[in-house]
Amino acid sequence: MIIGYHVIFGTYGFWLPNDPRGSWSDFVWSWELFRYGGKATKVDTRRSVAADAHDVALRMETKKHLKYPPVVLTGVQARAVAHGFARAIEISEHPVFACSILPEHVHLVFGRCRFDIETVVQQLKRNATICLKEEKLHPQAATPWGDSCWKVFLDDDESLRHAIQYVEENPVKEGKRPQNWPFVKHV
Repeated sequence: MIIGYHVIFGTYGFWLPNDPRGSWSDFVWSWELFRYGGKATKVDTRRSVAADAHDVALRMETKKHLKYPPVVLTGVQARAVAHGFARAIEISEHPVFACSILPEHVHLVFGRCRFDIETVVQQLKRNATICLKEEKLHPQAATPWGDSCWKVFLDDDESLRHAIQYVEENPVKEGKRPQNWPFVKHV
């Protein structure tokens, strides 16, 4: 039985549909991206491919051909994103056990939710975007978010604890301070 979820989603331009390490995409809709990075690199693995060896120069060259510059959140923008997450969580009452908002991606650990996890992520993105606009911090891209999310279904207490620890330690691994958002319920 599923007791929680670890979700990861990126900002616009963080993970391309033809990333050499793989993606969730079936098709590359942008001719410019296709021209530089080739066809979609769909993977079905449940393990993270982020650390896999790949052609970094090709990935960086491909990113130069996005319609908008990749979104990299500042600390002030991350705080606005957290305000949006807090709104969505207050309305939906979804239990959040860990959250890290990093410059190019977000990690969250949820308990069981009333809606499917993709809907929950869309609610978070929508509310975060609204707060970025309200605080006049919205980046120049049409949307600050990538299209999809990576999700891991957690089915026991050990995997839940491991996911929480991973998310809590993620900012430190990137040389940033630990994050403590008020909407996170500690278990």
